[in-house]
Amino acid sequence: MSKRPSRKRDTRYTQYRHPRWWPTWMGIGLMWLMSRLPLRWQWRLGKLIGELAYRLIPRRRHITEVNIRLCFPALSPEEQQQLVRKTFRSNGIGMMEIGLAWFRDPRSFLPVTTVHGLEHVDEALAKGNGILLLGGHYSTLDLGGSLVTEFIEADVMQRDHNNPLMNAVMTRARERRYGVALDSRNLRGLLKQLRRNRVVWYATDQDYGRKGIVFAPFFGVPAGSITATSRIAEHSGCAVVPFSHFRREHEPGYDIYFHPPLESFPSGDDLADATLVNRSIEQEVRRFPDQYLWMHRRFKTRPSKDDPDLYSKEAH
Repeated sequence: MSKRPSRKRDTRYTQYRHPRWWPTWMGIGLMWLMSRLPLRWQWRLGKLIGELAYRLIPRRRHITEVNIRLCFPALSPEEQQQLVRKTFRSNGIGMMEIGLAWFRDPRSFLPVTTVHGLEHVDEALAKGNGILLLGGHYSTLDLGGSLVTEFIEADVMQRDHNNPLMNAVMTRARERRYGVALDSRNLRGLLKQLRRNRVVWYATDQDYGRKGIVFAPFFGVPAGSITATSRIAEHSGCAVVPFSHFRREHEPGYDIYFHPPLESFPSGDDLADATLVNRSIEQEVRRFPDQYLWMHRRFKTRPSKDDPDLYSKEAH
């Protein structure tokens, strides 16, 4: 398991006064203003943003179409295209919800939020080895995580934003909600938090390249899946608790789901472990398939380097 140190962060806003940061500040200011809008308006604007993205970003639309075609082969071509379009709208709402997560008090959303299975977290914490909270890249990523901290104390692992100012805003917002916001490469820090019997939000469901992976099925498609989850559980003895968060379809509101810890994990078989992890995420994605981040090239890394690129135009 890699222990490569995390990058140095600078979250002091005084470092970002130079005019070159002004466009980013303007974008952040717009996010703040839009976060003041009522939730229903946020959803309507988000759907509009998603619809525009569907029409104006063909590259992401193509990636989404490939993923939907691979993962939902039983759907007709028309149904697949409907799901693609709905996915863009859901992720457009997710973009609006980032502002809600960063700039609004999550307590204001508690009246429209229901949590399910919180007893699984309490039971796992009673064992004293910490919890790896196995999340996924749902479109409610930021707001769902923010709402979770209203029910449990938790830390988070994050991939730092490429824009240092945006990263500073994101990190400061998350550190107001979570105990610690760890760089995704800081596995030493993660193990330290688990030894303190902390809950740490952790997502594995993206393609991170060929290093440290096995090819486990995700919706029946071989997907490069990291083995670090097994290593972390092995080193720490922590419980691995799947959880998810979704917005309701027909009324403004949110649901958070915690599930029993993965059984017999780690098993000593990396492929079996990765298959179990992928299956638990797939099960949650099927609740609301449009609320998943299908714009990501989940199947970019192929079992053989000679396998064709699934996302090339020629492949279709």
